[in-house]
Amino acid sequence: MADYHLEASWRPIEGSFGRLTFTLFNLSAEPLSGFSLAYTSETRVADKYICDGASLMRQVANFHEFQPPEGLSIAPGGHWRFTVEGLADEPKHRTDGIRSAHLGLADGRHLAIGFGDLMLEGRDGGVAPPLLPPGRIEEPYALLPWPLSLGLKAGNLPVVLYPVERTRPDAIKALSLVLALYQRLYPADDVPFSLAAVKGGRAIRFVTESSIAAFAYELRFSAHEVVLSSADAAGRQYGLISLAQLLHGARADRERFQFPNFGTIADQPRHAWRGCHLDVSGRFYPVADVMRLIDILAWNKLNIFHWHLSDDEAWRLEIKAYPQLTETHGTPIPAFGDGPEAPAVRYSQDDVARIVAHAASLHVEVVPEIDIPGHSAAALSALPDLVDRQEPPGSYRSPQGYANNALNPAVEFTYEFLGKVLDEMVALFPCEYVHIGGDEVAHGAWLSSPACKALMKREKLAGTAELQSYLLKRIKTMLSERGRKLAGWNEVSHGGGVDRDGTLLMAWEKPELGFELAQEGYDVVMTPGQAYYLDMAQAEAWAEPGASWAGFTPPERAYAYEAEAELPEALKGKMRGIQACIWSGNIASRAQFNRLVFPRLPAIAEAAWTPLTRKDWDRFAVIVRMWPVL
Repeated sequence: MADYHLEASWRPIEGSFGRLTFTLFNLSAEPLSGFSLAYTSETRVADKYICDGASLMRQVANFHEFQPPEGLSIAPGGHWRFTVEGLADEPKHRTDGIRSAHLGLADGRHLAIGFGDLMLEGRDGGVAPPLLPPGRIEEPYALLPWPLSLGLKAGNLPVVLYPVERTRPDAIKALSLVLALYQRLYPADDVPFSLAAVKGGRAIRFVTESSIAAFAYELRFSAHEVVLSSADAAGRQYGLISLAQLLHGARADRERFQFPNFGTIADQPRHAWRGCHLDVSGRFYPVADVMRLIDILAWNKLNIFHWHLSDDEAWRLEIKAYPQLTETHGTPIPAFGDGPEAPAVRYSQDDVARIVAHAASLHVEVVPEIDIPGHSAAALSALPDLVDRQEPPGSYRSPQGYANNALNPAVEFTYEFLGKVLDEMVALFPCEYVHIGGDEVAHGAWLSSPACKALMKREKLAGTAELQSYLLKRIKTMLSERGRKLAGWNEVSHGGGVDRDGTLLMAWEKPELGFELAQEGYDVVMTPGQAYYLDMAQAEAWAEPGASWAGFTPPERAYAYEAEAELPEALKGKMRGIQACIWSGNIASRAQFNRLVFPRLPAIAEAAWTPLTRKDWDRFAVIVRMWPVL
């Protein structure tokens, strides 16, 4: 137990964003004096504020550091309380409070302190509702995503499934990989497959059928064997996962689910890009967690892992040309660390190689992202030569409150730096696309930079958006020279954008942007915050964790949202697919991760795979209860 504990509460006040009250408890046996209190919070103090009982010494985005009144000493068992009125936004949920906290002591040490959720004063915050209805099933088969077509008759449950004699080695290996996947996801359950024949089991016969579409599969059931037909290895894997799911459901809930004895399943994905994004800058996830998430993606037949490796909070990818990037923090305190002196955490290039190989074995492609030119506070902190030193500090602020956090398009070292970073990235990631971010550059960024003023005059550029377009066009050329295509967020299109050929943009700010981007000629992945951002709260209740800028998104809304509905028929060819996004700034624990991500991630996976006419929310609600979480 920590020797010190911080509580925070919020009281709504008409005409303002309310008042925060902080109470620091001294649980130690010694008096506490000569200290400062630092915390990070999604609820930031505004430029104009009133603080009673403390002084705000420093603020960087979500990081705040307060000084107590001179001479204050907190006796053992005592507490110190102060209030702040004048907030940048109104908190909506209990997770809008403290995300990390520490004390700075007079001797230079920093001590992590305990903290609780943000308490709501003066009114009832409501109750977090259940995420799923009881549901119902009409066909007794546990499959997610639900297949394209299915005509089955249930029968006896086999002991296990095994390959027929003389099965090709590549099919045996594919079966062993899905067996290992199942064992990782359900380590306490009986396995669905055996590599050797077992009495009471049923044989799987593998057939390569060139007439079947890429990534598709067919399953034909009889009392003696199951025939799995596919044209490629991915389709074969999806078929094996479906068999594992069927057997898992029939064993786990024998009253509802059965295993087929006769009939067929014909299945193929609805969308080519079936993605899940994970932000590891706001919160670091150990390699084992990343690999387990990839396992879960494969189980849900998702095929893209979009790995968000840099942001304002931290740069997580080891770059050997610039080791400083992962040796320092972008902000004075890590978002979920234990103080400024905590070691920076990163993914080594060996870690990356393991993760990429693991994903490839499951037919999941890893698409890396370094977020540029905005969201670059960590890189700019680590490499001061990236800064135009004549640009006034604090000349602009990002939406998250960071000052001057964008790589400068007029500093030539920007391109030298990015060139070396991309050289190492393309060697690590054998993917089609490299995601370069391009989002949330503050309006007015760079306009006070003398170097940018000269660049604007020389290149006849007007404003921040055209400066960003100039930079991103150069980055797209650099990617093309390295055999990669550019992916980015929807703001890449601003200021003239980049060459549409070979560019993929993700529409996140609102659903209508997918239509606008497609009209402009871009290939599009739909990932609107209002439906597919898994850090959004799932209900209005104060007790529900999550962010609120895009409203709240219950699982049924994520399941029902139809991305193709935003596009007219003539533009549907520009839509590559859909993607869930996990942003970590509002996720403080594994329990919160699982509450926010599941069951919405499998819901989006079904939307990515299953045609609209085959979706059924009540059926999904029954089956998804058996699905794995982190």
